[in-house]
Amino acid sequence: MNEQTENSDDNRRAPPDQLLLDLADYLCNYSGASTEAIETARYALFDALGCGILALQTAECRKRLGPVVPGATLSDGVPIPGTKYQLDPVHAAFNIGTLVRWLDYNDTWLAAEWGHPSDNLGAILACADYRNRHLAYSLPLLTMCDVIDTMIQAYEIQGILALENSFNRLGIDHVILIKIASTAVATKLLGGNREMIINALSNAWIDGGTLRSYRHAPNTGWRKSWAAGDATSRAVRHALMAINGEMGYPNTLTTPQWGFHDVCFNGQPLSVNKEYGCYVMENILFKVTYPVEFHAQTAVECAVQLHHKIDTQLEHIKQIELHTQDAAMRIINKSGPLHNHADRDHSLQYAVAIALLFGTLESHHYSDEVAADPRIDALRDKMQAVEDKTFSQDYLDPANRAIANRVVIHFENDSIEEACIEYPVGHRRRRSDAYPLLELKFRNNLAPHYPAAQAETLATLMLDQQQLLAMPAHHFMERWIKEGTTDA
Repeated sequence: MNEQTENSDDNRRAPPDQLLLDLADYLCNYSGASTEAIETARYALFDALGCGILALQTAECRKRLGPVVPGATLSDGVPIPGTKYQLDPVHAAFNIGTLVRWLDYNDTWLAAEWGHPSDNLGAILACADYRNRHLAYSLPLLTMCDVIDTMIQAYEIQGILALENSFNRLGIDHVILIKIASTAVATKLLGGNREMIINALSNAWIDGGTLRSYRHAPNTGWRKSWAAGDATSRAVRHALMAINGEMGYPNTLTTPQWGFHDVCFNGQPLSVNKEYGCYVMENILFKVTYPVEFHAQTAVECAVQLHHKIDTQLEHIKQIELHTQDAAMRIINKSGPLHNHADRDHSLQYAVAIALLFGTLESHHYSDEVAADPRIDALRDKMQAVEDKTFSQDYLDPANRAIANRVVIHFENDSIEEACIEYPVGHRRRRSDAYPLLELKFRNNLAPHYPAAQAETLATLMLDQQQLLAMPAHHFMERWIKEGTTDA
């Protein structure tokens, strides 16, 4: 029997799945965003690229950059920020996405599914730059205003799909939503029409879900730092193929037995009960001060508050209680050995121990050298993580969206020190606190890599929204080429 008609007596195709239509219509009918969303997107753009520049200090990150075949070049290709590389848009997306995501320091979205919407910048910046350099004969030049609008749309697609659909509970990695959002906006950026967007999206959904095994003990490893770059790279490929006439598969979500719902989602339809607009960008979470998985952000803030109260009493600590949300219990609650940087920055206990010991948490604290400090595991052994049901409820409440943690330290003399924080400094409710710190974070991230004058020029551009929005996208990308060197 022909596989196409197996278990079916009707080979007629139905109209495209409603989700595909809704996403395409959102992009094609997009009419702009709020002032708040535009301002937030500007900070998100520079914060993400600043994180990418800081990642260049990491040898493991640099090993994964460049063309897929050493020495391969593209004349007038997409420049990769902070490096000498100029690449085709598919591999540029991988490089940019990997840079942004490497340190787990870029912005975050927490809902039924979590993720990092600025990961989509791999596809967005690669396609915007490529279009301006190579497609200007047929398409209008894109400005950074277009890039900001595209960011808002990509964030919205990823974030709205994440609100009620928990892929991680089924073992599917959240980068599936990066691929979907990036495929949609990349197709539009490259000149695709509504039908092409639908076709590209259908192929992205057909890819199905990547396993999460590399994010969890005992398999935690470097892939979690390049998986988003891989997803954006795949998205750009889908976009280019759709624009070149690649066919779509209109019922890839809903086809019985063979569709995404039945194969990957336990037979349940994806749930979308909020209209697409700019809600996600307005409510995005910034990692302002500490490079750690976001469910631990307020726990680290608590531990930093407690540092000076307990630094002379470390040997007298009897027990440490970590009251947290269900999501943190599932993904960053770890005991036993932690094998590498990627393992440690996804450990609630390790992050809290570092903050208690040093009064801060920085990327170098995940190194093997720091992890060898015996005091860290001594503190971890005294920790017990427990779910606070109220914290879990407030986390999922759309009107609240708290990410609360409480750290309670019990001493041998039965005294107690504790701290509780509901909203991290990067939360929408603390935006006014966050923006000056994001500027400082950006400057600090650039300082080790760029000449002082170039770093200052980029910092000035970060704060000048009018100048930024008017700038052609490829000119913006050129600003990130390191001056005075050919080193990667």
